[in-house]
Amino acid sequence: MTSTEAIALLEKLQAGLISRDAALRAFQAAPVADLGFAKIDTHRALRKGFPEVVYGEGKTPEQVAKIAHRLGQHEQRLLVTRIRAEHFKAIRRKLKRAVHHEMARCVTFEKTPLPKRPGTVAILAAGTSDLPVAEEAAVTADIMGNRVERIYDVGVAGLHRLLARLESIQQANVIVAVAGMEGALPGVVAGLVSRPVIAVPTSVGYGTNLGGLTALFGMLSSCSSGLTVVNIDNGFGAGYDADQINALAAEQSGKSPVGTSKAKDGKAQRNGSTRRF
Repeated sequence: MTSTEAIALLEKLQAGLISRDAALRAFQAAPVADLGFAKIDTHRALRKGFPEVVYGEGKTPEQVAKIAHRLGQHEQRLLVTRIRAEHFKAIRRKLKRAVHHEMARCVTFEKTPLPKRPGTVAILAAGTSDLPVAEEAAVTADIMGNRVERIYDVGVAGLHRLLARLESIQQANVIVAVAGMEGALPGVVAGLVSRPVIAVPTSVGYGTNLGGLTALFGMLSSCSSGLTVVNIDNGFGAGYDADQINALAAEQSGKSPVGTSKAKDGKAQRNGSTRRF
């Protein structure tokens, strides 16, 4: 049950279209669906505005498919991250509308797409090798109801490529900057814009990149203001954070559609999620 559905239920009760007992039963429904190997939080959308996100890595295709199917029975949309082709095939057998985002290693499912809130989330990638992480951030922000602008291959080794897109970057409400190697891109971007920048270190690079630690330490040590850093290769976390920031911006502007949206009673709702590990 989402916040919108809860509001609609209360409106029916107020209008006398359903009984008090029927409304009470709906809210008393167990907030957990127990599949044996997983306990699904069925009230996540009610609290956060977006259903529980499924982390696929480490789970069998059958486990991921069962979780996704259970969520898909009652939710309008869902997101599964870090999957392989076998996961998608298993999900597709149960959810025909599921879409595989191969580069992002994600699966999305929508019965009805969320209207896009105003404002743009800009996703920057330093190099082509960073695209899997950048795309995970982009798919996450998109499914949660944001307009996403992808600006790729703008690493600092060719600074002119970044500066050529600076106007678009400066117009975004929030920026996600993804980089491996020494991780310089986010610090440079944060020094050029007045928007929040979310830095994502990747494990791309030769030996002393240390699996992304060098990029992570560089971003954490940056002298640029307004820079927040997520974990190595955590495109999902960056996309989620960008959604929350853009949601607040839309809420403050008074122009929020569904998600960070204006519900029927005019109250703002925020769009978010927490992933399943």
